[in-house]
Amino acid sequence: MNKSSLTTTALTILRVIAGFLFAAHGWQKFNEFTIAGTQASFTQMGVPAASAVAPIVATLELVGGIALIIGLLTRVFAALLAVNMLGALFLVHAPAGVFVGNGGYELVLLFAGAALALALAGAGRLSADAALFGRSGSKLRVLA
Repeated sequence: MNKSSLTTTALTILRVIAGFLFAAHGWQKFNEFTIAGTQASFTQMGVPAASAVAPIVATLELVGGIALIIGLLTRVFAALLAVNMLGALFLVHAPAGVFVGNGGYELVLLFAGAALALALAGAGRLSADAALFGRSGSKLRVLA
């Protein structure tokens, strides 16, 4: 495999796995915890404007995760998801230390890193972004 094929494969793997996990967390906020439960949980954790933030976060994680899986508007959704995870890190998890078993930030930091890498690198050649915006001369090529 040449470097380009390896990069395409790596970006696809990262995008699909991160997208699946983000979507799973969004789905969980809607269906297992419910939005009301997520709002209450966010309030208890000290998240500002928890009533407004909870449905936004749940929607971003679900829709953004699905978008990452298919590689649609990857840079945009990945940047938003990275900000979301950094907010979770600083607002909730940092005081608990590193390890997730203690409520720490290891998982949200990993999610933030994956999302930031995708925001910087883009979706790769095997994506809706490449198909829609990847033509040379396209004004939206920056999205590919």
